[in-house]
Amino acid sequence: MTGATGFLGSHLAERLVNHGHEVRAVVRKSSKTDFLEGLGAELAHASLETGEGLRDAVQGVDAVVHGAAVVKARSAEEFHEVNAGGTERLLDAVRAHNPSVRRFVLVSSLAAHGFGTNGNPRPADAAPNPVTHYGRSKLAAEQAVLDAKDDVPVTIIRPPAIYGPRDTEMFKFFQIVNTGVCTFLGSADNRLSLVYAPCCARAIHTALDKDHPSGRTYFVEDGRTYTQREFAEAVERALGRRALKFSVPIGVVQVAAIGSELYSKLANKAVIFTRDKVNELREQQVCDGSEIREELGWEPEVQLDEGARRTVEWYRAQGWL
Repeated sequence: MTGATGFLGSHLAERLVNHGHEVRAVVRKSSKTDFLEGLGAELAHASLETGEGLRDAVQGVDAVVHGAAVVKARSAEEFHEVNAGGTERLLDAVRAHNPSVRRFVLVSSLAAHGFGTNGNPRPADAAPNPVTHYGRSKLAAEQAVLDAKDDVPVTIIRPPAIYGPRDTEMFKFFQIVNTGVCTFLGSADNRLSLVYAPCCARAIHTALDKDHPSGRTYFVEDGRTYTQREFAEAVERALGRRALKFSVPIGVVQVAAIGSELYSKLANKAVIFTRDKVNELREQQVCDGSEIREELGWEPEVQLDEGARRTVEWYRAQGWL
């Protein structure tokens, strides 16, 4: 699997090992691998950017999960080269060196499909309409996977926002609420879908284990949608404290994003907060996971209040909060 050193990947690797599977993790030589080594995972040093080492990484495995991606980059080209190009190189290695693999699962994103209107998800069969460079790069990765569906049994998983223990990105929101002042970027009434990381990992595991046609795409979410305000209130309950909540107008957010981009250029460093990212903040980031429930029998085990409580518990145990 790729992406095993990341947030969701760590939960999937842990789940697979706990269920008796052997895990081979594709990692860089610079990757932090203490957690994976503690699980007993085999480490395969390889590069998605160049393809070096991928032949050995894919040989002899029963299934491949591709979860590695960049969520911030210095240009649209960089997003595409890593997220789409890396997927193509991994698929090429599988086709050439392990064509009998039982399943190839791409962990994509709701951003590849595009977002809903009036708080309702876009239909699963609607033409994709990504609004960011990241979303377009993930859509290109999806297309590469679907192009291979007659050669390799493939599945695409599209999660929305993921939260849970070990996450550093959503942690920032928990941290903000914990200060007692919660700032919403854009409207607090914008809706989003969520999924607890171990539940998402179980969905990927289910896609590996259960037979289904090659080329299926599944959204994964906890069965509800939430406003930004409702999400903040769940975090408040988990923290046991209230926060003063207010919204920053999207125009102000746009100006702040320009400042972030200027820093990115001066420092030659990728940042996640850009005008491109602001496009997402205008949207209803919701999806419908009914198809994976109906076809594969997956159900989310943890809802938001319980998931937020467990997440806060973990953050506090680590001394993060």
